[in-house]
Order: sequence, then structure tokens, then C-alpha cells
Amino acid sequence: MGENVRKAGEAGRAEHIFALAAYGESPYLELQIQALRAQTVPSEILLCSATENPQLHTLAARYGLPLLLRQGEPNLRDDWNFAYEEGRKRARLVTIAHQDDFYYSNYTAELLRAYREFPDMSVFCCRYDTIDGAGRRIPGKAEWVKRLLRFRLRNRSRADQTAVKRSALLFGNGIGCPTCTYNSVLCGAPLFRNDYRFIIDWDTLLRLSALPGRFICVEKPLMAYRVHAGAETMQQMKSHNREREEEEEFRKLHGPLLAKLLLRLYRSSYSTYRRKGGIGEG
Repeated sequence: MGENVRKAGEAGRAEHIFALAAYGESPYLELQIQALRAQTVPSEILLCSATENPQLHTLAARYGLPLLLRQGEPNLRDDWNFAYEEGRKRARLVTIAHQDDFYYSNYTAELLRAYREFPDMSVFCCRYDTIDGAGRRIPGKAEWVKRLLRFRLRNRSRADQTAVKRSALLFGNGIGCPTCTYNSVLCGAPLFRNDYRFIIDWDTLLRLSALPGRFICVEKPLMAYRVHAGAETMQQMKSHNREREEEEEFRKLHGPLLAKLLLRLYRSSYSTYRRKGGIGEG
């Protein structure tokens, strides 16, 4: 582990850790592990799962990673909370890495640079590229919409204000979940406290925006979000659960009439996911 990541706020705790949340067997998991190991500033990596399988044991042994298994039925909230809470035992800053995605080699370096400039940073996020199953970058509206929503976060001197933090979340979720690192001291535990299956991160970020701490966003791509037919995002879209949950959040924030309009506009950014997943507009 890199010496500058060993420096801990409390005795025995590192600054940063990747808690890699794995589900089932993924053809992309080993690529993600390799990407995390290739960081220019190394961090510890934990492999966390509620679905024990031979692939996990093989990769944990191959790369010398701790494999932590959660008892109980797999579900997004409990799986992510398990990864986060195991991570926070070992480090202040916890990135819940998604098994299908891909972190560029400068992610940790940029994260720690931001944290040292703003020690009150509660959430770190960044731009991301969207890639397909083969790793090819694909264009789409979604990240452009998110960049617009994050506009006020560019003023880092005010990014500790609730109104500024919420501005990235009021008209849609402007923060990509897999880009996030959480300051476990400021965010506390459990991190995810809602029962949503898709907007679990959006609702959580809205809650965190009201707590002390600063949201820091690096407006350059530091990781890639993978869109493929087997992804959870695709399943939530096929079942229309994504739309139901997003409409519910918009209703809570803006009331029923504006919620309908916002959802219609927000849906237009789904086109990339629909094309790659073979999902009709039905």
C-alpha cells in the first residue's frame, strides 16, 4: 500500500479503501480488480459479496484480496451497506466500487488531492465515461444532463452549503453513484437507509446533502460506467421500476404536476441505455 495512503486520521485506519461489491459471477470483475490495482496511488481493496461462488474465491486468491461474505439474501441496500461498513472499519474514505465498471488509474490520486484541499469533504464524485460491454466509449445525453445539474458544485468554496449540494439533486440525480467516495466519519452508518431498488443512491445523497460536509466534484472522467444487457440498470428499466421510483422522488421534491414533466424530460436521457439493452419504449 502506498505510504501516502497509510496516513490515517485515526490510529490503524488508512485514508482510502475500495470496497468492491460483487454480485454473482461477472465477466468484468477481474478487469475491475486490475483497474483498482493499477491506481497510481495504491489503496487497499476488499472483495465483498452476499453471493459466494468459485469466481470470487479464485480472484481473491489470485490477487491476494480479502474476501468478505455477508450472510442473508442479496439485495442492493444490504450489500452496499455491508461493503461500506467493512470499508469504514479500515479507512476514512470508502469507495463502493461496482463490479462491472472501470476506474481510471488517476481516480485515487484525484480523490486524495481533493480531500487534502477540503478535509470537510463528505462526498467525492466526478465525471464518467459510458462504455459498452466491450469497453467502447458510447455517446449519450445522460452525462451531459448530469454535468448541467452539477454546475453549482463547481464553486467549491460554497459546496458545503445545503442549497448548493441539493442543486445537483433537485431536478434529477446529477451525481453518478459509482463515481462516489464517502467520508465515513461525516456520513456515518448505515449509509443507505431507504428501500429503493434503483434510486437508492439519489435518495441517500439528498439525505447527505443536509448534513455537515462538502460535496466535491472533479469535472473530468475518472472512471467508466458500463452499460450492458445484464446490468441492474437494464433490469430496473425493463420492469419500469426506475420510472416509478424516479417519479416518486420527483413528487416528494416538487409535487405531482411538476414531477410528471420532469420525468418526461429525464426519460429522454435513457436512450443510450435502451439502445444497448435492447429495451423498447413500451
